Amino acid sequence: MATLSAHEQKHKVTVVGSGNWGSAIAKIVAENAKEHPELFQPDVQMWVYEEEVTVPESSKKYDASSEYSSKPHKLTELINNLHENVKYLPNVALPTNLHANPSLQDSVRDSSILIFNLPHQFINKLCEQMKGSILPYARGVSCIKGVNVSSEDISLFSESIGEKLGIYCGALSGANIANEVAQEKFSETTIAYDPPPMDSRNPTPKGPTPRSSHLDLTQITEHKDSKGLTSKVKLTAQPPELPPLDHDLMKTLFHRPYFHVRVVSDVAGVSLGGALKNIVALAAGFVAGMQWGDNAKAAVMRVGLLEMVNFGKMFFKNSAHSGTFTEESAGVADLITSCSGGRNYRCAKMSVERGVGIDVVEKEELNGQMLQGVSTAREVNEFLKKRGLEGEFPLLTATYREYFFLLCYACGTDVLVAGILQGEVQVKDLPDLIEK
Repeated sequence: MATLSAHEQKHKVTVVGSGNWGSAIAKIVAENAKEHPELFQPDVQMWVYEEEVTVPESSKKYDASSEYSSKPHKLTELINNLHENVKYLPNVALPTNLHANPSLQDSVRDSSILIFNLPHQFINKLCEQMKGSILPYARGVSCIKGVNVSSEDISLFSESIGEKLGIYCGALSGANIANEVAQEKFSETTIAYDPPPMDSRNPTPKGPTPRSSHLDLTQITEHKDSKGLTSKVKLTAQPPELPPLDHDLMKTLFHRPYFHVRVVSDVAGVSLGGALKNIVALAAGFVAGMQWGDNAKAAVMRVGLLEMVNFGKMFFKNSAHSGTFTEESAGVADLITSCSGGRNYRCAKMSVERGVGIDVVEKEELNGQMLQGVSTAREVNEFLKKRGLEGEFPLLTATYREYFFLLCYACGTDVLVAGILQGEVQVKDLPDLIEK
């Protein structure tokens, strides 16, 4: 845990996002901010996309005689008065020092730690709105699982945020089902945070030392990105009046008796784990739908984990570590959870059982939400195909092909399947496809 010492200033924390997972994380950091006034300002801000909500009868806060239960009120008003997010995290008490704020600019103002927890498609728009309102030395943590993938490149959501706001941003990911975390059921997570050199508080050595040791690290503006290249972002050092934002402080901010935290420096590995495991979960669901049993699912998971490791080593060789995938919650633990009951797994399983495309299952089961594994499978395949590397990742490739076969088969367009895939690929072909 962070070293206890007196500091002239304390970190102000803001959570950007208030959905199911955003509210669960906000609960955690608000609890810890209150317990550690020597490090953090006790009041934590949570930006909320404002909407009108009526307390439902299923909520513990429902009171037929209350206006909150009889007509719509602003969601921020409900959260701040009832201390519960009745729409996105119902029946979970939120700390009284957590304040819902409908103004994005006001919620992030003067905050030295920003925690991003929102759908990835809103990142660009919200970052544009935040410009000019955040501290130049703010630091961030992205709780947004996945990566940006196109046929041209792969980038991390954390680095996209950092580039748009001119700050450094780490990542949090793991086997974390939001409702279970909010209900304080034991779980683990992984935080990837590689403190920029200008934030170092290590004293300059005295006496005859190498010239480099005399550098004033606070004047350095450059740092390396996840690919080992010099980042485009020129950073501003955090002031010495603030407690040093290092691994210890990150653990103090997020660790709870029910939510254990391991902090590493591998932002790429943690981010890739959160993206690629969704593709493997689709494959595990296809296998489960065929009723091949646990042995087959375990084989898919083993191959999937190996391909996740190889993907990181191939495309993020200067930063991704194999151990992140095989030892951390963001890797193997999240993979196990996703392949046991996550929605990518469940929907893939149902698509085989029902003989329909995953798009049909999405519409029937997810209430308008989309499966991240489907889009990631397509994007990763396009990326690999352009580099002639599909054969190096047979499971990731086969999963994409299986998805499109099922989708097109449901529409009765076998000819289109052959055109897209250069031959039909079915779930039953999976064992031969992944043999290497």
